[in-house]
Amino acid sequence: MTDQVEHGKLFIGGTMTEPLGAEVIEVVSPHTGEVFARVPSASRADVDRAVALARGAFDHGPWPRMGLTERLAAVGRIRDGLAARHEEIARLITAQNGTPYTSSLRMQALGALAVWDAAMSVARDFVYEEPREGALGKLLVRREPVGVVAAIVPWNVPQFTAAAKLAPALLAGCPVVLKTSPETPLDAYVLAEAVADAGLPEGVLSILCADREVSEHLVGHPDVDKVSFTGSAAAGRRVMEVAARNLTRVTLELGGKSAAVVLPDADADTAVAGITPFAYLLNGQACVAQTRILVPRARHDEFADAFAAAASSLKAGDPLDPATELGPLVAERQQRRSLDYIRLGREEGAQVLVGGGTPDGLDRGWYVEATLFGNVDNSMRVAREEIFGPVVCLLPYRDEEEAVRIANDSEYGLSGSVWTEDPERGLDVARRVRTGTYSVNTFGVDVLGPFGGYKNSGLGREFGPEGYAAYFEHKMIHLPVDWSG
Repeated sequence: MTDQVEHGKLFIGGTMTEPLGAEVIEVVSPHTGEVFARVPSASRADVDRAVALARGAFDHGPWPRMGLTERLAAVGRIRDGLAARHEEIARLITAQNGTPYTSSLRMQALGALAVWDAAMSVARDFVYEEPREGALGKLLVRREPVGVVAAIVPWNVPQFTAAAKLAPALLAGCPVVLKTSPETPLDAYVLAEAVADAGLPEGVLSILCADREVSEHLVGHPDVDKVSFTGSAAAGRRVMEVAARNLTRVTLELGGKSAAVVLPDADADTAVAGITPFAYLLNGQACVAQTRILVPRARHDEFADAFAAAASSLKAGDPLDPATELGPLVAERQQRRSLDYIRLGREEGAQVLVGGGTPDGLDRGWYVEATLFGNVDNSMRVAREEIFGPVVCLLPYRDEEEAVRIANDSEYGLSGSVWTEDPERGLDVARRVRTGTYSVNTFGVDVLGPFGGYKNSGLGREFGPEGYAAYFEHKMIHLPVDWSG
């Protein structure tokens, strides 16, 4: 994508609107390192305007008072508008964050559609009001929309995470102010057009791109009732701190340092083929990436050779080339971060089995080779800290108990997997590892089940009825003793 892209307006309350500030965000191609797009950066005044419209839409507008059938129809129109342009969305995301196009198509664009579909399915089956027998008499328990939502999404999976927040919030009856990342604002304009075509009432949805200071203003706005944030653990702590001033409800989907546990009986070919794509998922820029691979000490060298061969076979190059399997990192700072951790890993005594630098022939852009460290100790920083790049650690363990201990010896608890010829044994391991999601002889994030983390990987859940429930308040109504309704 070489054509210059220029957007001059912000999507506020359902209408493309002139920004109140003059700041501009430049979008840099991770493949070339050159600016290829410019969009307006929202100001605090733009945020105030968007929140005021959302507040009015919630307090006085039709959206929270519509029947579910009407909201489902409107949300379905948004979904269909995105489906009609899913290839364009995939290309835009690839151009912005370097995700290989085949992955963008499958995970970024089509994956987001699956999130919209799943949310509508959950909303249809959700219980919004139920009678109960209380200790003092009859009760009616209601679930009412939480209010105005600030949804803040990251650059690595912008449409997927936007759908994870927008779909349930809108279906619940909540107006939303969506804040996109400065690295990936362009696909949000396609979303805005789909929303405009869907005909939502005024104020129900605004989409803004802004810097950190303005984002904090949104999080701390007194008229925001809930914040749903996806990003790093450090940023999540700051979101929680700012939101706490108003006791604003928060859902935080944060980082990870997930462990793939290969049990002694595992077939090497199966485990390597199953783990490798998810160890280097999104060029390593995925919170659920399986970046710690735990292998039996007696088979370390066997697995080291097999994983090194798999990693070295990943084709790096232009992310828009359908043959590319490993694209550039999103920004120069991410490239520098990964290379710094590779240097640190060497200093700590870890062995570079493959990679360790930048790919030959890719002098422009923010590329890092698929890198695999062997004989890593879990006390090393490369094993403990989220790198968010294509850097993976191979950790030997003595027995199954030690494997579980190492998997749990992390400040994170988001994802993980176990690989074995005995699924029951794998399920036992899954029950003992403290993470929000886990997979046995496979890997995935099911959009109909609860997704989220333990420990520093976040608070709350997205997807499924558990994620949908996060956009409601629970009300208890005491009924007369003679109630027969």
